[in-house]
Parts: sequence; C-alpha cells; structure tokens
Amino acid sequence: MNYLLSEIAQIVGGKHCGEDLRVRSIATDSRSVVSTEEVVFAAIDGKNHDGHQFVERMVERGVEAFIVERDMPLPNKRCGMVVVESTLHALQRLATYHRAKFAGRVVAITGSNGKTIVKEWAARSMPEDLHSFASPKSYNSQLGVALSLLMLEGSEVVAFIEAGISYPGEMERLEAMIKPEIVVITSIGDAHSANFESEAQKIDEKLCIAKDARTIIYSSEYPSLAKRIKELYADRELIDSSTESDDYDLELSDALSVDAMHVSALMRKLGYSVDDAIFSANVSMRLELKEGIDNSMIIDDSYNSDINSVVVALDALHLQSMGRRRVAVVSDIRQSGISNEVLYGRIADAVHRAGVDHFIGVGENISQCASLFDRGSSFYHSTDELIENFARERWADSVILLKGSRDSRFERVTRLLERRTHTTTLEVDLAAMKKNLNYFRSHLPQHHPLVAMVKAGSYGTGDVDVARMLQHEGVKYLAVAFADEGVLLRSKGITMPIVVLNADQDSFDVMIAHDLEPEIYSFHSLDAFRRAAQHVQRQNYPIHIKLDTGMHRLGFMEDDIDLLGRALHHDPTLRIATIFSHLSCADMPEEDEFTLGQIERFDYMSAQLIEWLDYTPLRHIANSAAIVRFPYAAFEMCRLGLGLYGFGFEHNDALIPVATLSTRIVQIKSLAKGESVGYGRSARLERETITATIPVGYADGLDRHLGGGRWSVRINGKSAPIIGRVCMDSAMIDITDIEGVEVGDKVTIFGTERGNTLEDMAMVLDTITYEIMTSISSRVKRIYTER
Repeated sequence: MNYLLSEIAQIVGGKHCGEDLRVRSIATDSRSVVSTEEVVFAAIDGKNHDGHQFVERMVERGVEAFIVERDMPLPNKRCGMVVVESTLHALQRLATYHRAKFAGRVVAITGSNGKTIVKEWAARSMPEDLHSFASPKSYNSQLGVALSLLMLEGSEVVAFIEAGISYPGEMERLEAMIKPEIVVITSIGDAHSANFESEAQKIDEKLCIAKDARTIIYSSEYPSLAKRIKELYADRELIDSSTESDDYDLELSDALSVDAMHVSALMRKLGYSVDDAIFSANVSMRLELKEGIDNSMIIDDSYNSDINSVVVALDALHLQSMGRRRVAVVSDIRQSGISNEVLYGRIADAVHRAGVDHFIGVGENISQCASLFDRGSSFYHSTDELIENFARERWADSVILLKGSRDSRFERVTRLLERRTHTTTLEVDLAAMKKNLNYFRSHLPQHHPLVAMVKAGSYGTGDVDVARMLQHEGVKYLAVAFADEGVLLRSKGITMPIVVLNADQDSFDVMIAHDLEPEIYSFHSLDAFRRAAQHVQRQNYPIHIKLDTGMHRLGFMEDDIDLLGRALHHDPTLRIATIFSHLSCADMPEEDEFTLGQIERFDYMSAQLIEWLDYTPLRHIANSAAIVRFPYAAFEMCRLGLGLYGFGFEHNDALIPVATLSTRIVQIKSLAKGESVGYGRSARLERETITATIPVGYADGLDRHLGGGRWSVRINGKSAPIIGRVCMDSAMIDITDIEGVEVGDKVTIFGTERGNTLEDMAMVLDTITYEIMTSISSRVKRIYTER
C-alpha cells in the first residue's frame, strides 16, 4: 500500500487532521511494531485491548501517523491523524478499495479445516519465476484479511487469501473485501460450530464467499457441502476436486489427501502444471519456537520467504527477544517481482529498523547486495557454506530467526542449533492457546483482568514461551506453584506480576529478591513474610490472601477474618493485591448447590475482610469452568487453568487442545505368527505381524499401562495399537494394517483427532489430563508454533 493520510480519510469517510503523511504499512499491535517509518498505527478499541492507550508510547518510538476512533489531541506538530467511527471498519473499507485496484487473480480459501495448508501448498507450488502472494500465517479474520489485502503490491499474478469465520454475518464482510475470482471450500466440520444453529447455517455462511466468484472448487467427500453448492451456484464453474487424478504418490493421511486434491484442482485451473505442486505433510505451516544451544532460542520460519513474511517474522523476533541479542538469518527470496536492489534494500531497511544485532544473508542474490545491509553483517553464497562456517558465528544467548525459502534447506541449520535432538516432541500451538484465551475473555466484561496458571511448566507445555505469549496478550498475573518457577521466568525476561501459590517460609527471601508475590494462607505465613519484607525494608509489598470456602486445602477460615483484618489494618509493610479462593467442583453440574455455596461464602468473607482496609483489592474465585458456567462469579478478576490449554471441557468445540505429542518410527520388522514382542514376552503374535519401534517410553511420559493394545497411536490418520509392554525409552506398535509405512514416518501419540486426544488417553488410564501433561519428561523437545 502507498497512501497519504488525506487519501485514506477520503476512502474510509474519516476526518484528517495534522500532517499529511505518506504511509506504506499498517500496525495494529503496539507491542510488535518494529518499523516506525511510513507506518500508520491503527488504534482499535477491542474487547481485550484498547489501542488508544498506546498512542503516546508509539509517538515515543517514532510513529507519527495514526488512525483512531475518537477525537484526540495531536501528540506533536509532526503527527497526522485520521479519525473514524470504527478503526476496524475503516481498515476493511481501505482494504476493499486497495483490492479493487489489484489486476491479478484472487483466490479465496475457506473451510472448517485445511485452509492454511491448502493456501501454503498452493503458494509454494507456483512457478518460481512468477510473483504471487499468500496471506501470512493465519491472517484469516475480519482484521487479518484486511491487513493481508493491504500488503498487495500490485505486481503479483495470483493472491491466495485465507478466510475464516466464527460467527454468522462475518463472511459477507470478508467477501466484500476479497471479491475472489476462484473460491476453494476445503471442508465442512466441527470447528467453530458452537456459534451456528446447524451445519446447514454454517455451510450457507461459508458459501457467501462465492457470491460473485466464477469458479468454486470443493470435494464431494463432504456430501452436504457439495449438495448445497450445486443448489446455490449451478450457474458457476464447479470443480469437484475428488475427481482429480491420483497418479502421483501422495502418501498422506485421508484429510491431507483431500487437501492435496484441492491444490491439484486449483493449480490446473490457474493454468500451471500439477507436476509442480508440492505436497508434504512434514513441512510446518507455522512459525516454530525451539530451545537452542548455548541459551539461545530459535524462531524457525524456514518453509517460505517473501518480503511480507520476512517483515512478519521480524515482528516475531522483536517480540521474543525480551532484551536478548537478535540474530536474523535470511535466504534469497524468490518470486519477488522486483529488482534485487529494490528487494534487498527493503529487507535491509526492515532488518535495521527491527533492531537486529547481527544479520546473516544466505544466497547468491542477497550476497551481491551485501553493501545495502548494516556493517558487520555476514553473507554466505549457500546454506552449505554457512554450515561450513557455523562455528565462526556467535549463536549464544541470542534469539535466532531462520527465514528461508523452500530450496534453502534451512532445516539443516535448525538441527545444528537445536539443544534437544530427541525424536519425540511435544508441539505446543500458541495460536490455539490465544484462541482459548479469547474464548474465555468473550464470557467476561471488556478488559476483565485474568490470572493465568503456568505452574508445573505451564501444565507440561513449557514455561517461558507460554509466559511470554501471555505477557504479550495482556494477562494481568501469572501464577506458579513454587518460587523456583517464578525465578526461572524472571531470569528469562518475564516482567509481569507473578504469584507463588505454594509460598513457603524458606523461599521468602528469594521471592522478595525477584519481586515474586506470595499466596498467604495462614497467620504463620503472614507473620513470616512480613518479617522477611521488613528485613529488607520493603513497604506495601503485594500479597494474595487465600480464603478457604469449602475445599479445605489451604486458606483462612471464616472465623479468622476479623483477626486477619486487624493484622492487616494500616499495615505499612504488606498490601493485599488480591483476595481469592478455590472452587472444588465448578465443572460438576451435580454439585452446583455446593459451588453456589462456595461463591456466596467467598463474597461474604472477602467483603468482611475489605471492611478492615482503606483500599479495595481485586477478588477472584472463578476458574476456567466457572467463567463459562457462573458468569456472576467473575468478581474483579478470574483465573484460567487447564481451559487455557484446551483441556477439561468435553464437547466444547470452541476450545482447541494446544498440545500434540509425536515421534517417528526408527525401525520396522516383519514377524512370524507365534513370535513374541517386548519384556516378559508380553505380546504373543497370533498372525504374521509388521511391527514398528518408536523412541518414546515411560521415561518420556508414555504410561506403562498403555501397552498391551490399550492405546493406539496414529500414523497418517490410521490407528496402530501399542503391543507388548511400554519400555523405558521405546515402545512397539502394530502397523500390519497400514500400507506404505516407512522408517521416519511421523507417529502421533496424542493430538486433536477424536479417539486420539489427551482426554481419550485419560479415560483409558482412569486419570485426569493434568497428570498426563505434567508427566511428560523434560527431555522431550518442546516446539512452539505460531500460525
């Protein structure tokens, strides 16, 4: 995009005031702005954040152009502003205008599942000499689509735009912006079904995207979807992708095969060879965060590279650095449509403004433009050359962005940088976690404070990366179980308030040294912490008072309230930040009478305590279940635990499990009938059997009770039971009935497919999801993904 503020005001029906500045990019999140030159900050007053609160901060960082929803004084004479009724609607109108000027072909991709993988496969299958565009990450929302369209430069021959909806009425607004020539409907399923009355309503809503499209690509694998398309759009060109030739070897699961057929049909329609299509179940479609060597962290975004995705990736580097050294490794960029000097000049400018401490360029073209980059940058003509000189570069204590095109093969660099090389990984989807967070926020008043539970390494998903995301998302407090967990978060740059729930006297000095806030649940802990704070002459130190309303684990009883009030009345050393209690069965409807009694008791006890104070602390008792089931128990703050991670709520399609435990096959054997497998000959084969060994055992968190066929893993969407006993470091599975399995194939221990979820495993083990998640060994590599 390239507009004057006065032009934007005219396009969107707003009022321009101040300087008439030229802007070429839009920022909507103050925390991820790395470029301030020719950027306009669009302040959105949303349910969870009000961007207007950060206008002053943006001015301090050098931003001078703004789109706002209310009349505001100009920060200084250099600034320009466009005032509109709704910033989101203004961006959508601007995107509609910008799209109308685009001469290339526009493909909209929507559906319940498979949108991102179809978009990425299609974009990566375009001929390398043609300039195309794909909306970055999962920019498929009302805001994301607008931002994607505004990234179009005009020279692209095809734009692949992902479109997602959660509520009725949303697709009509997306269609008005995208105006696609071709629409791909990937699937119809359970995702986001909670807000629709029926599958039929959901199908009609999604099909709004094809209102003026010439071509619709779909699959008869979804009969209800196919029938409705034929009813509504019989006059269009309808392409059933399930009829595509399957004379090429996909070796994908059923769901991914359908996605591949969509891409194949789309490539044919666009006029490009199907032979050029690239289908790979093993290539990540998302940015991944991994723990690296020498106290480094890797941001792995090496599957695709273009100017827009580089800027988005630099945003991620800025957010994750938390004061640490920033290293960016970027390969040659294909399909740019512009000269190398202009292209790499823009990359160099973005890298400089992102505050990158050391830049490494890899490739012939970027190396020829080395003079455009800051002094001290490194350049290598190939990935092989970088690997040969790997030891010359400084990787320690850094956040390292790897941003490469598909032919750069940066995965080899990733392997050198990774700290843990265990084949078994726990993939944590931070984008899904954000969606879960916003689901619970949707049940609360605007900007309602939240405490997020990150104890036990964020329920086994990992501590620091989850905490960084929650800090970025504006959660008010983090809660850990022990002081050591809080100290670790502080050492990794987490600055937000942290509550220690199991605060013991021996850790009080350490807690104060790291500004950790204790849960106080007894007069003994109150007196001990007061002495510790007085010893270092601290005043108004925040504490969190725990009340026992019926769970009878920890906390002050009702008879203690008056004495507690007297003890804290006008106390100069300690100040109550929050008063809270714990519901023992908020997720059990049969115990609602008891839960309501707890809430009533908490309201009375906390009110009695507050009467002794000359200030009003925040109160919280509602956990994940209570936020949804008892909205009147929100008080001034709420607490998010297992629900944040997508677990603990059966039959709730709005929540997304964030963790997938997977590994890969290391050996395959063909065994005769009568042979035995495992310790104690625990499995005696009753037929000729093909077995596969996977490097995951009870030392990794795979419970021994899952052996003997009690649990089945998934390979390409097919079930493979565990046979014999689970060993300490490995297990054997029966793959006899699954064709085409090879050494190196991915095996999902638990994930998101029905029958293979963490809840399913918990039922088999007669336990709870908490226990399984927190039992996953620290030696299992955690990978954090961002869509």
